[in-house]
Amino acid sequence: MADHGYDAGRLNLPFVGISTFAKRPYEPDWAALDADVAILGAPFDAGTQWRSGARFGPRGVREASTLFSFGHAGAYDHEDDLTYLPGDVNIVDIGDADIVHTDTETSHANIEKGVRAILDAGALPVVIGGDHSVNIPCIRAFEGQGDIHILQIDAHLDFVDVRHGVRHGHGNPMRRAAEQDYVTGLTQVGIRNVSSTSKEGYDDARAMGSDIISVRQAREMGVRGVLAHVPIGARLYVTIDIDAFCPSIAPGTGTPSHGGFLYYEVLEMLQAAAERHEIVGIDLVEVAPDYDHSGSTTILAAQLLLNFLGFIFHARSQL
Repeated sequence: MADHGYDAGRLNLPFVGISTFAKRPYEPDWAALDADVAILGAPFDAGTQWRSGARFGPRGVREASTLFSFGHAGAYDHEDDLTYLPGDVNIVDIGDADIVHTDTETSHANIEKGVRAILDAGALPVVIGGDHSVNIPCIRAFEGQGDIHILQIDAHLDFVDVRHGVRHGHGNPMRRAAEQDYVTGLTQVGIRNVSSTSKEGYDDARAMGSDIISVRQAREMGVRGVLAHVPIGARLYVTIDIDAFCPSIAPGTGTPSHGGFLYYEVLEMLQAAAERHEIVGIDLVEVAPDYDHSGSTTILAAQLLLNFLGFIFHARSQL
């Protein structure tokens, strides 16, 4: 056999093999989960009010993430002079929650079951949606886990109470979260332009403990100013709607809203959050790959998640 310059194991380059998240190991047995981070797909988009397709978000983000499959060497960042996600950070992909088409309650219950399994194993849950309604079962899973504060990065407030009898669609999750007694407040960043939530929803959000910050306000106050709205010492759950970004860089979503963030604006916000707070959970939602044939939206989502995980575990290593 020819010598191709490697002496042990397979190369497992990004374009070969199975597209688990960042080519990390697949763990189908949720009862045997032993990891620092567990990736769960939530391919549910029946809560969508406009363009569907986010059910293919987990598959698309996983495939895009193979571009960043660093193996065991980690990823060196010359600006920070740090290697993020070294081999001792154990990330596994536990597959997708079972989704039943058109059945919101069953699908949400199965997502909650997956997040609870991750929390029971002492791992950090990272859920890839799906529409933003998947956040509802994610937050439910934190019952009994102690108080949390939610950092939402999004174009839309998602604080509708009930519309046309719907309580668990993708316009409702932050209202459902605020109703939980273990959710101590919300910092909602990136909210802009014509919104799906009425003025009454904004009034209710503020009355129920939300700080609402637009993109222009966030730029004016800077990262430190934004994070000052999160209480010191709060345990932070971060929910990221991909439409928080300008559709010029993230067109692959159901409800694009112009005037959104650019990549480094959000990345620096997440880095600051990881430095200041214990991050207890993450979801990234509303990636709909079919609206972006360039693949840039899924690549952005994967890159953002991997960088955020790098920040989180670097911060933990400094404790």
